[in-house]
Amino acid sequence: MGGLWNELGKKLAERWVSLLVLPGALYLAVAFAARTLGRGHPLDIARIAREITTFAAGPEMTGLGGQIVLLVAVLLAAAAAGTVATAVGTLVERLVVADGWRTWPAPLAYLAGLRAEHRRTRWDAADRAYHERRKRAMAPDPADRPAPALLRAAARRRARIAPERPERPTWSGDRVQAAALRLDRDHRLDLAVLWPYLEPVLPEALSARIAEARAALVRATTLAGWALLYAPLARWWWPAAPLALVLALAARHRVRSSVDSYARLLEVAARLHAPALAAQLGIDHTGPLTDDLGARLTHHLRTESPPPPEPPDRAPDGRTRAVPAARSDG
Repeated sequence: MGGLWNELGKKLAERWVSLLVLPGALYLAVAFAARTLGRGHPLDIARIAREITTFAAGPEMTGLGGQIVLLVAVLLAAAAAGTVATAVGTLVERLVVADGWRTWPAPLAYLAGLRAEHRRTRWDAADRAYHERRKRAMAPDPADRPAPALLRAAARRRARIAPERPERPTWSGDRVQAAALRLDRDHRLDLAVLWPYLEPVLPEALSARIAEARAALVRATTLAGWALLYAPLARWWWPAAPLALVLALAARHRVRSSVDSYARLLEVAARLHAPALAAQLGIDHTGPLTDDLGARLTHHLRTESPPPPEPPDRAPDGRTRAVPAARSDG
């Protein structure tokens, strides 16, 4: 048992160092450079070296106690910066996935609605262009048919806006929503209703892949959180601006990639393993997922709303009549 706790402690320490301390230490280094160099000497590395040498030669740093205090202070500050970046990343995730965006505070919900409407307009235009080319591709005369590459290019332009007709203000939000839309359209299956019951019965390998895709999304949004933390440093030190931009672009790419993998795995899990869940629930079905099974699963698993309160029993004179307590004959 002691070996298990030691191994668990090592893994937690490794995650603490890799996720919080190391990125936080880099952030502290950039902040120190911004404070030391400022706008006047943005690339003067020798100036930083002199500042560090002067600080290290100070009387408070010559003793072991001062060095320990400095090390602890740096570790705590780095961990604090990492915690802030993680919290900002959580907010970024909520914004990019945009689940329930209509319930956001008034200014955000209004702007998100405008964004969603603009994306729908663009998607509709791209969808019309795609279907026009597809219709031409079915022309009887081969000379009138467009090149297959043009049809694929039209499909890619539409997919860059959203995989399905947009309902949310972001691509990532619509990518997750697309999995639910396809399952509802193809099999009349409500993914939001099914998932809490399906997730515990998935095979271990598939569950691990879904968990890894979800963790990759968290890491990507945390990287976006770091980009937002680096951006204010550009006010004092301009090299922080390109650093924040690079982190933001990398975070955008990683968010889209991880969201695409996560949504794809959700759809795969539902299509492949919904019949197995139906068998565990006692629903008679053989074969793959069908429209009938999807509708039966959704109806079986959906939780009904609480019933309305019953009106009080009133006496003929209009006063509320007391309901007698149940008698016990025992």
